[in-house]
Amino acid sequence: MKLIIFDLDGVIVSTDKYHYLAWKKISTNNEMEFDEKLNNELRGVSRVESLKIILNFNNKVIDDVKFNELLEEKNDIYKSSLSSLSEKDILEGVIPLIKSLKDNGIKIAIGSSSKNAKTILKQVKLIDEFDAIVDGNDIKNSKPDPEVFIKCCEKLSISNLDSYVFEDAEAGVEAGLRGNMKTIGVGKEKLKKAHIHFESLNNITYDTLKNLKI
Repeated sequence: MKLIIFDLDGVIVSTDKYHYLAWKKISTNNEMEFDEKLNNELRGVSRVESLKIILNFNNKVIDDVKFNELLEEKNDIYKSSLSSLSEKDILEGVIPLIKSLKDNGIKIAIGSSSKNAKTILKQVKLIDEFDAIVDGNDIKNSKPDPEVFIKCCEKLSISNLDSYVFEDAEAGVEAGLRGNMKTIGVGKEKLKKAHIHFESLNNITYDTLKNLKI
């Protein structure tokens, strides 16, 4: 274990409600159905793929111009809501785990499909805590493609086989597995494909991870 890669949303902070409200507004304004069940299918997925899922669910076809307009509109709504984020929104156990990993010489990175990852990290004052940040601006393929995680490894010259991924979404777990990495699920909803699952990062330390039999 030389590198720990964290997904951002749902592992480090939670902005699910902001994504939901933005997509809900876009859907309502364009006479499309959108609910929490459909929103769950968007977790860990890029904005482009999310809109495709919503359109497919509603059996709706739009041209490229309208598609890009909706992407921008959704992002504007979402970004405007991020101004309310602060250090209070960092999820339980994150800060102690980061400290424990650093104290033991483990590199840490963010691997996120979001193009707003750095904005969020600045808002919660964690931007300088990570050795590498790879987000939606750096990749061509979103999760479950492993590109975002592989680029984290490449940036730090660490083998995929020496890397662990923390994820809260099935798409992210699948990406970690495809990248030949140890994959740890996080959250109340158990991710069955993950090598192991924790409900939160609370009380997880370097020693916890070192002793995992995965």
